[in-house]
Amino acid sequence: MKKFIVTGALHGFLAVALGAFGAHALKGVLDDYGRGIWETAVQYQMFHATGLLIIGILMSSKLLGEVKQLNLAGIFFNLGIVFFSGSLYVLAISGVKVLGAITPIGGVLFLAGWILIIVSALKHAR
Repeated sequence: MKKFIVTGALHGFLAVALGAFGAHALKGVLDDYGRGIWETAVQYQMFHATGLLIIGILMSSKLLGEVKQLNLAGIFFNLGIVFFSGSLYVLAISGVKVLGAITPIGGVLFLAGWILIIVSALKHAR
């Protein structure tokens, strides 16, 4: 429970910081294409940071508890942020298009995490 609340808050913090960095420090560095990629990375990082917070709350003993599927969903969200948003941050700065091949791995991890949340709710909700 606590680990996903902490990592969710950390990813939320980083999303805000990287969003501001992209808007200000990279303003003259990124073209419109790169800026769009950067903004997508920030947006998905923040969506899934919020998801991690929700997972942490759902893992409370008063809700669903320490459900294996929720734990796995949290792991998938953390890895998804690294693969999806991380590859997009590097792509935006470097322009190395082959990094776009890594991004879908993160997307699949995000999708799997959301499915696991659904399964958890259907299987363990009281």
